[in-house]
Amino acid sequence: AALLYHYLGTDEKMYEFSGWNPYATPEMAESSVRGFIDSYENPSFHGWAIELKENSSFIFAGTVGAYDYDPDAGTIEVGLSVRRDLWGRGIAGESLRAVIHYLTRVEKIPCVRAWCAAPNTGSKKAMEKAGMYQTSVEKAGLRVGGAVYDKFNYEYTGKNDGEKAAGKSASDAADLTFRMEGGTFNYRVGAIIIHKGKIL
Repeated sequence: AALLYHYLGTDEKMYEFSGWNPYATPEMAESSVRGFIDSYENPSFHGWAIELKENSSFIFAGTVGAYDYDPDAGTIEVGLSVRRDLWGRGIAGESLRAVIHYLTRVEKIPCVRAWCAAPNTGSKKAMEKAGMYQTSVEKAGLRVGGAVYDKFNYEYTGKNDGEKAAGKSASDAADLTFRMEGGTFNYRVGAIIIHKGKIL
């Protein structure tokens, strides 16, 4: 709790684009940690601390977790925070990759989703390095305090792996895709239609 309060709760940059700060006071940080511990027995709870190995010891680097699991849609959302003095070291992308691998391969959840504010280039880069692909942009979709930001939506599915080397998303490979300012339009043909001897 003390680490969460010190590194995440007192640094405005940590919640600049989300407005979410469950560690704003020592008491809130302790309550959050107790809530995490109480949730460990719940199979739908996914929350971890991120540790960085320095020489022979480990230091606290941030948090990563998944929430809002929808079994009918087969989706879950991920989020993470890496303390600011460790930004730029690839920790966010590596942590996100590990969690996505666990959620899709172990928990068998087909689709992992995430989002970030348009100016949050660090989160955008981490999601893309973890194999996630931007699916849409919600204009003025985020309001944080008095600020308004465009919201970038991302997702990962197992199909993404086969297209990663080609630099394309899975939907690009299987669909007729139009990238537009407001998002992505996909058209998929699921049948062959023949009319008067011609294929439509």
